[in-house]
Amino acid sequence: MGKLTVVEHPLIAHKMSILRDEKTPVKEFRELIGEIALLMTAEVTKDLPLKKHMVKTPIAETEGALIERQVALVPILRAGLGIVDALMKIIPAAKIGHVGLYRDPETHKPVEYYCKLPTDIEQRQVIVLDPMLATGGSAAAAIDFIKQRGATKIKLMCIVGAPQGVKAVQEAHPDVDIYLASLDEGLNDHAYIVPGLGDAGDRLFGTM
Repeated sequence: MGKLTVVEHPLIAHKMSILRDEKTPVKEFRELIGEIALLMTAEVTKDLPLKKHMVKTPIAETEGALIERQVALVPILRAGLGIVDALMKIIPAAKIGHVGLYRDPETHKPVEYYCKLPTDIEQRQVIVLDPMLATGGSAAAAIDFIKQRGATKIKLMCIVGAPQGVKAVQEAHPDVDIYLASLDEGLNDHAYIVPGLGDAGDRLFGTM
């Protein structure tokens, strides 16, 4: 079963409280999403494999290390876009893919309308990005599409998650580790995370 990690840090707790506040304006909300994602990144990437690399400092030669498996960041459109820029600051060599989904009004199942991934996706550590993990349907479907294109090393990074979403992804993809800044109580009758932070996409892009 894929591992669930809730990244705990005083700065994350502080920023999450402001992020949740319905009065937080779009600009600040957008900045907070990026800041929380940055604080999570060290945990999400801590097991990237390294290779030895000799470095000559101004004083002496020493053994260093370089990342052996490069990263691909794959936001789920559209809210996942709110995380990408922050992670690119710390992983500037990462390649970017995109997955777009919509829910079929009759079957209620996710349907792919866009998927563009790096051509070497099978060689990279893929980090799927979405601020919210609610029912888990979109995340599980996005991971399906990414696997169909050859990726084998995949992690899911979200800001807020519900137990129902975590369970759905773990059952569909037991090989995928999940990282959250907060595991919330659950879902309401409209499948919104409680207490959550509202619709992340609308709050990121000012379309409330």
